[in-house]
Amino acid sequence: MAIVPDTKDWTRALQRRCPECGYDSARTTRAAVPRLVRGNAAAWEAALSSRDAVHLRTRPRGDRWSAAEYACHVRDVFRVFDQRLVLMLDADDPTFPNWDQDATAVAERYQEQDPSAVAGEPAEAAERLAGRFAGLTPAQWERTGTRSDGARFTVDSSAGYLLHDPVHHLHDIGG
Repeated sequence: MAIVPDTKDWTRALQRRCPECGYDSARTTRAAVPRLVRGNAAAWEAALSSRDAVHLRTRPRGDRWSAAEYACHVRDVFRVFDQRLVLMLDADDPTFPNWDQDATAVAERYQEQDPSAVAGEPAEAAERLAGRFAGLTPAQWERTGTRSDGARFTVDSSAGYLLHDPVHHLHDIGG
């Protein structure tokens, strides 16, 4: 079953609390980012370890991925945001390569991946990203980058935008 591509502008989560999952980027401090990234990844590992494989691979509705697919996506979100963070630290106002999450889900065959194999992968990717956030200086939090659609971010706003995604998807799976 194909998922309808998501066309929402999720940057709105930087301006106000998400009405669906409750995430509020304004309440996220820079110091908390590494802990929140690691904690979210641990929650994904727990979610994938606490359910049977059939349940983890079952899409609850036509507009929702399965828990295993969302875990693959979150793993890749952590990886992509780590790459973007490196770009912002190494180059002046880089433009990020486009990342089509729906095309990635198909190309990487999210629906076919083994939930038990995927369970620890978000934590691996999150640890690398969290470590990088933990080592930032105040000036580095202000560095900028631009998404391929023109949306501009600082490292700080990118962290808030990043955190909303895996928090929201835990909400999607009831985790």
